[in-house]
Amino acid sequence: MEHPSRRDDGSAARVTSLIDAALAAHQAGQLDAADALYRQTLTLDPSHAKGLHYFGVLHYQRGQHDTAARLMSRALKLDRRDAACWSNRGLVAAALGHLDEATICYDQALQLQPDFADARNNFGVALQAQGALNEALEQYRLALASNPAMIDAHLNLGTVLSKLGRFDEALASYRNVLAHDPNMAEAHFNAGNAYQAQGRQDAALASFERALALRADYVEAHVNLGSLLGRLGDYAGAEAHYRRAVALRPSPTHLVCLGGSLAAQGRLKEDGEEEGLYREALALDPHYADAHQNLAWLLLKRGDYRQGWAEFALRWRKRDYDAIAVPGVAEWRGEPLDGRRLLVVGEQGFGDHFQFLRFARVLQARGATVDLRVRELLLPLVERIPGVNRAFSGKPDGEYDFWVPMMSVPSCLGTGIDTIPAELPYLFADKAKLKAWRQRLGPVNKLKRKVGLVWAGSPAFGNDRYRSMTLADLSALSGLKNIVWYPLQKGAAHAQLADAPPVFRARDFTADLTSFDETAALVMLLDLVIAVDTGVAHLAAALGKPVWLLLPANADWRWLQARNDTPWYPGMRLFRQKTMGDWEAVVAEVAQALQRQ
Repeated sequence: MEHPSRRDDGSAARVTSLIDAALAAHQAGQLDAADALYRQTLTLDPSHAKGLHYFGVLHYQRGQHDTAARLMSRALKLDRRDAACWSNRGLVAAALGHLDEATICYDQALQLQPDFADARNNFGVALQAQGALNEALEQYRLALASNPAMIDAHLNLGTVLSKLGRFDEALASYRNVLAHDPNMAEAHFNAGNAYQAQGRQDAALASFERALALRADYVEAHVNLGSLLGRLGDYAGAEAHYRRAVALRPSPTHLVCLGGSLAAQGRLKEDGEEEGLYREALALDPHYADAHQNLAWLLLKRGDYRQGWAEFALRWRKRDYDAIAVPGVAEWRGEPLDGRRLLVVGEQGFGDHFQFLRFARVLQARGATVDLRVRELLLPLVERIPGVNRAFSGKPDGEYDFWVPMMSVPSCLGTGIDTIPAELPYLFADKAKLKAWRQRLGPVNKLKRKVGLVWAGSPAFGNDRYRSMTLADLSALSGLKNIVWYPLQKGAAHAQLADAPPVFRARDFTADLTSFDETAALVMLLDLVIAVDTGVAHLAAALGKPVWLLLPANADWRWLQARNDTPWYPGMRLFRQKTMGDWEAVVAEVAQALQRQ
């Protein structure tokens, strides 16, 4: 009979042989073979701490996190001094979303082994996920002090530095990564994001393109490169990358980005592709605000106001809604208003305000006492609107029955194209300022037309590259007879007057247009305003002045499609590009119209 001790020695040797084979297979990436060997090991010795630990690691790698947690916890009960197991148990806790537990595990690992670079790095990741960016930064630096060649720590350090807005330092971290591994696509991608944040667009493009050359299926790089190309006005290039992202991962965000790139090209395709993309996104996420907003713009542009306003009412991202909501007051959804106090809250740009302020007197006619909360710059002008009880900026200090976002009013009223309240004017210039400007302008030959000119909007607007033009694009108008030009252009584009024909510069009073109230007074003394799609165009039209609006091929939703007029402003005339970016034909049409008049 075999002696018991000799049988035990043989069993221990068998377990040692199995665990060594399991670890070798595991390290070689042969997970199925490693799985079988771990199971044999634990059948012979269910309390083998190392076997439990690394069998847990294998389950973690397969995404079986609950099982991994159980196995590693058993291992730690058997050997609480295994720093590697504590660190891996932290990884599992983080994967399960238990970040507090993860940080405890990493702390245990580091108490046992303070120079454990992997644990430091993982600790940093957990802290970063909790928003503790400076604490994460310290852990990544300690990891690199222990292991200066640790690529993951360099990469993570760069990420947290970017989140802190320290982009030069972040780029230095990414360069450290690429010094060790020039072909790491993620480092090129992250560097592209940092360059973009700095406004270094060429460097960002190069980094994103390099990331995609290294990893053609890098979804995030396709999306970010597409977004950058879109901001640079290359909507066709953006479309190509968004299509690739959708093919790889048809998420709601990617579908909406692709739809938006089609809209930005002015391609209202009859096959309904753009609409289909938004509806597919909403099928995946019925509450996705960007999909509702883009779908609303598309429907409104088609003139489908019934569906368009309904979608527009769902446009809100939570942070945007919370920024304007009035706590403790119900949002108005169309309830009876007779005898009610209603606060209308302004939103979006100045042009949006000027367009939608018309609804104040409609709401008053329904019996509401209407207050307006708008930007301070608009207050003097807004206070004179018929139907407005009070206008203010800042926090509400009164009692209200309802509040409503200004651009949601048409939805609540059931406004259609045929029922847009278009009685002009509904904005009025200050009489004293009007008198002062009349004296300032002095007598002008009555045979000459006084024409205001606006050629550019805010560069911060998403489609400004196509919405705006240069003053040089309007040079064909400078030779027309019997016109006195009044530039109304503010902002950086005003500098273009320095090189403009003298007729454009002779009556430049823009330095004194210090408010919309001043601009309104000057506009009232003009015969016509010719403008691109800006707040001044809306202001002039709301004042009841003739406006000729110059529109890009991818014009905004409010101007509908193909029309040369608009139900929003009777008397406004629209001049549209036929081809994206081609202002020459538009200006020639304007010149002919001026000559005919």
